[in-house]
Amino acid sequence: MIYILEDDLNIRKLITYTLNKEGFKVKDFAKPSDFYTALDKEMPDLCLLDIMLPEEDGLSILRRLKHDAKYKNIPIILITAKSSEYDKVLGLDEGADDYVAKPFGIMELLARIRAVLRRYQVISNDEVYTYKDLSLDVLKHQVRYKDNEVVLTRKEFDILAILLGKPGICHTRDELLNQVWGYDYIDTTRTVDVHIRTLRQKLGEAGDYIETVRGVGYKIGD
Repeated sequence: MIYILEDDLNIRKLITYTLNKEGFKVKDFAKPSDFYTALDKEMPDLCLLDIMLPEEDGLSILRRLKHDAKYKNIPIILITAKSSEYDKVLGLDEGADDYVAKPFGIMELLARIRAVLRRYQVISNDEVYTYKDLSLDVLKHQVRYKDNEVVLTRKEFDILAILLGKPGICHTRDELLNQVWGYDYIDTTRTVDVHIRTLRQKLGEAGDYIETVRGVGYKIGD
């Protein structure tokens, strides 16, 4: 099930028609209040979220969802007329999985939806990764260090899962960006490095397990 929160009727109808034609189940909403009502009844597999909305802006909705344990793991793609680099980075840093600026090609949007869903399916398994006294449970979406739970954002969790999933393997910044965010943009180094820095801080002493390979990327273990 895909939820579409978009106040432009023509855009909403076009996306809904296309996704239905491609075999997706869709519910569309013009107002955040209707979106929240539906969210309480059924959990979507992905949300398409416009930023400029009545009642409440999309970034506020994004923050609310990502700070709620019940909804924080729902994939979210932002759809908006705002196309500046600042707005793009802001949305992604708040936890969005991708960003599409209007006007957009409907087939491009469809491809991005499928890419995000594939990324979530890749890490949606019953694997438990461990390194020394650090463990990550993919199914429970839980990280523990010395029996203490470490609370991470979705992207921090995904980065750690990639590093722990292949110990000793160096992952480039571009590789991490592609796997976690699913697309390229100019300031790649900043985005990955900032998330690695906050991840290390949250892990405390275990943050030292994440090694920087100068000029290349990051790894955990030998």
